[in-house]
Amino acid sequence: MTKAFVFPGQGAQTIGMGKALSEAYPAAKAVFDEVDEALGEKLSTLIWEGEQADLTLTQNAQPALMATSLAALRALEAEGVVLADQAGFVAGHSLGEYSALAAAGALSITDAARLLRTRGQAMQQAVPVGEGAMAALLGLDFETAKSVAEEAAMGEVCQAANDNDPGQVVVSGHKDAVERAVDLAKEKGAKRAVLLPVSAPFHCQLMEPAAKVMAQALGEVDINRPVVPVVANVVAEAVSDPATIRSLLVNQVTGSVRWRESVAWMGQNGVSEIWEIGAGKALSGMVRRIDRAIACTAIGTPEDVAKAVASLS
Repeated sequence: MTKAFVFPGQGAQTIGMGKALSEAYPAAKAVFDEVDEALGEKLSTLIWEGEQADLTLTQNAQPALMATSLAALRALEAEGVVLADQAGFVAGHSLGEYSALAAAGALSITDAARLLRTRGQAMQQAVPVGEGAMAALLGLDFETAKSVAEEAAMGEVCQAANDNDPGQVVVSGHKDAVERAVDLAKEKGAKRAVLLPVSAPFHCQLMEPAAKVMAQALGEVDINRPVVPVVANVVAEAVSDPATIRSLLVNQVTGSVRWRESVAWMGQNGVSEIWEIGAGKALSGMVRRIDRAIACTAIGTPEDVAKAVASLS
């Protein structure tokens, strides 16, 4: 039996996440302290006591979710769980890939926090507010959703951005084109098609300015070989070479998050159990819809840590 550790992306953030972990485990609090120091501000105060609207800002949500994931991992480690002994692979959804890389020792927490702050700011600044949008198309398979996006583009950008699970694809691009995709998806039989409350159109060609920023930022940090392979979003298979990881993180800014294919790949390569490390349970739900043979455990509180550790004995 092979486990994979997976790490959530944007949308999982909630005020108070990770606080109980930081109170129960000094090693978990040390993660939040390190992120605060890396960013030169008390992000932890915003995470635990701030306003949801401020936490949801992309430049805050991205490092905050990484910090919470790594705090949960440090709590597991404090209870004797060693990632390299327990997991055959790591993976993360969008920004969660940075959490996965930090978890596997490819990035330092300090570098991951600074890269995610830069990434969040660059993505926000790539497209003027109001010009871009994203929408979730529910009940359509990926090929149908992709064709809807292509038909809706009409000279603008509209792309399949997140292939989350067999019935959920997110499209991204110019606002008018995405709105056309919503209408078209309903005509094609989508159960639901809704605009998402996001501040920028992630994972499409409109993010090209942000990709250039990240190429420079990633060129200035050390990336080590991860202790276990990382299943990368844009290729949906495992990678370990640091130069490849660096290149794929740049491509990820404009490329699709191939989560459905990534989970399927892990299932085909021996993964029978997934631990979702950090805030929320969104990825566990997706995994169940992709491959019901894979057992899922979400770990974001001290109680979750205790249950996960007990399951190993």
